[in-house]
Amino acid sequence: MAATLLAVIVALAIGHLGPGLAAGLRQYGWFRNWLQWLNAQFPEGSFWRGRYGIALAFAVPLLVTGLLQVALDKPLWGFVGLLFDIAVLAYCWGPRDLDRDVAAVLDAPDPMARRTAAAALWPPGVSPQMEGGTLVEAVFRNALHRWFGPLFWFLLLGPFGALLYRLGVLAAEQDTNAVPHDTLEGARGWLALIEWPVTQLMTLALALVGNFDSVLSAWREEGAFGLRTRVLSAAARASVRSDIAEEVADYTESGIPASTALAEVFGDLPELRDAMNLAWRVLVLWLAVIALFVVAGWVG
Repeated sequence: MAATLLAVIVALAIGHLGPGLAAGLRQYGWFRNWLQWLNAQFPEGSFWRGRYGIALAFAVPLLVTGLLQVALDKPLWGFVGLLFDIAVLAYCWGPRDLDRDVAAVLDAPDPMARRTAAAALWPPGVSPQMEGGTLVEAVFRNALHRWFGPLFWFLLLGPFGALLYRLGVLAAEQDTNAVPHDTLEGARGWLALIEWPVTQLMTLALALVGNFDSVLSAWREEGAFGLRTRVLSAAARASVRSDIAEEVADYTESGIPASTALAEVFGDLPELRDAMNLAWRVLVLWLAVIALFVVAGWVG
């Protein structure tokens, strides 16, 4: 657990303090080339072109990572393994710093520049939407993909788990030029499966750091515990609305009009700003829980 906490702190520091270094480290073009090579090797009707074909793409990089993880665990009292843990998690984190991407949208000088900056919060080729609720969803979708997904699977399976999640996201974001349709659907189904526990734990954390009643309402919606659930999006939207309403209410009690209070507290795009704050609070809670396990281990 101590190694996990250290690895997360280093991954965050690299992305926030050294975005150029992070961009140079997190290069995933090799995976698309690997997918295209596989696509060229296997004819119609082969295993690769079926729903479970994406397993072929995962097998080699995950096998190499798993073997290195086991082999490097003991040398130099685990120090080499720790460096490997940090390197793999830093590679799988991101690939961009979420704080910087959100700040770029908030600091943009005009609507056109704001929309251009917001494109970093959407998958390639998808036009960004500047409505408050969709921005909240975008922040938490990116927090899931960039922070919490790699962190959760790193906690469970070490570097193997972090890479497993990152490859799942990369595979699901491909197009049919790199991955056959059935294989792509299988990749997206696999991603939904490994993201399910992460989204539920993020939603639970939202209930603890945000408005519990709002999150509970999201959990009560039909399909909240389904495989392709949107409970995290619903909970994030409700929590942001509740947070903003509470902040504005504090100001209006002093006689300040609600519109003025909203501008003074949050400025432009209040939902985006508050969503980022909530995402940070959830991450801090996760890290606090990890730290508690570390301390408990030392005490024990």
